Order: sequence, then C-alpha cells, then structure tokens
Amino acid sequence: MSDAEQPLPDPGVVQHEHPDVTGGWLRPAVFGAMDGLVSNFALMMGVVGGSSGSGTKPVVLAGLAGMAAGAFSMAAGEYTSVASQREFALAQVDIERNEILHNEPAEEAELAAMFMEKGVDEGTAREMAHEVHRDAEKAVRVHAREEFGVDVDDLASPMLAAMSSFFAFAVGAIIPLLSYLAGIESAWPAIILSCLGLFGCGALVTRMTARNWLFGGSRQLALGGAAAVLTYLVGEAVGASALG
Repeated sequence: MSDAEQPLPDPGVVQHEHPDVTGGWLRPAVFGAMDGLVSNFALMMGVVGGSSGSGTKPVVLAGLAGMAAGAFSMAAGEYTSVASQREFALAQVDIERNEILHNEPAEEAELAAMFMEKGVDEGTAREMAHEVHRDAEKAVRVHAREEFGVDVDDLASPMLAAMSSFFAFAVGAIIPLLSYLAGIESAWPAIILSCLGLFGCGALVTRMTARNWLFGGSRQLALGGAAAVLTYLVGEAVGASALG
C-alpha cells in the first residue's frame, strides 16, 4: 500500500492539547497583573520619596487609590477595545455574507483559489469550495477565517476581557501594599515583596512562551525596578521643592 493510500490516523488517539491562544482572557490578565504591580509599586515609591517623615498614611492612601483607579480604568479600556474589535470583525463578516449571498459563483471560485494557494490541486480545491458553499453560513465562516483570520465562533468576549483585566490588575497592585496593610512602616518589606512579585510574574509568563524563566523574571524585575527608582527620585525632588 502506497503512502497516499494509507488510512488517516484516528483523531481520537491524539493525546496533546493546545491552550486557548485566541481567547479574550489571557492577554488582559497577563498585562493587567504586570501593569498593576509596576504602576502601583512605582506610584507608592514616588509617594515614599516625596513624603519623608509624614508616616505611612499617604503611601497607603496612594496605593489603595492607585489600585482602585487602575483596575477600573484597565477594565473600561479593555472592554472598549475588545468590544470595538469584535464589532469591526462582525461588520466584516456581514460584508462577506452579503457577497456570498449575492455573488456566490465568484466567491466559490475565490475560495478554490485560496485552497490552491495552500497546495491543494485544482480539482480537489474546486470540490472543497463547492462542498463548503452548500451551506451559506458555513461558507461565511470559512471565508472569514481564510480571508481575514476571524473565527466567527471564537470571538473574544469584551466582558471576559474586562473582568480578567480588572482582577489581574488588582492582584498585581495589592502586592506592594501587603506589608503596609500588615502594619509595617518601613518601605523595605514592600520593596522586597514587589521585587519578588516582579520576578515571579516575569518568570510565570515564560511558561506560555519560549523564553527562559530566568531571563523573563530578570527582565521584568529590571524594568519594574527602574520605574520605581525613577518615580521615587521624582517624588523626592518634588517633595523637597515643595518643602523648600
């Protein structure tokens, strides 16, 4: 029996599974946590630098306000962004549906040409396109996926993206606050916790990429640490000038 005549393997025996790389929760969750930790850590260090001798109340207030404002802002922005993207995609799908309903022969030929570009021979490509176009809605889905990369059945959810972003930002933003909320007045525990959080977040992200965990953690620690140091210096300069 030739290779071409060999039966296809049973899909049921395939054991590996891929994570959801197109859903609406992963990106806002990752960036929300990173943004929450970096921005609130930097904000609090700026207040520490500018309010020396004023106790911890200004720092805690700034941290809590930064966490609340940032979480709501991230959620609102993510909802608007994903909703707009989804609406745009659906508008393009409607245009494609109208073309298929009113100019089906040309659309079927276009789909066959796309199959041929992928290496399918002409006869098979035409048969595949004809079979797809037996069902108009199936044709719409296939054209949308092939022409502009949209899976109509797997569009990102604006609400899911917004909620993921909200909670992830809040989780990241509360890390620098933990020691202050526990009653510790020194800034060093908050700095240590934040640095550990930065490294941990950077290392965790590499589990979903091809990067080395040490590289990812160190990079995030360097970037977040630099933001906090610079904001501390700005706060110190502003505080000193205000006192002067």
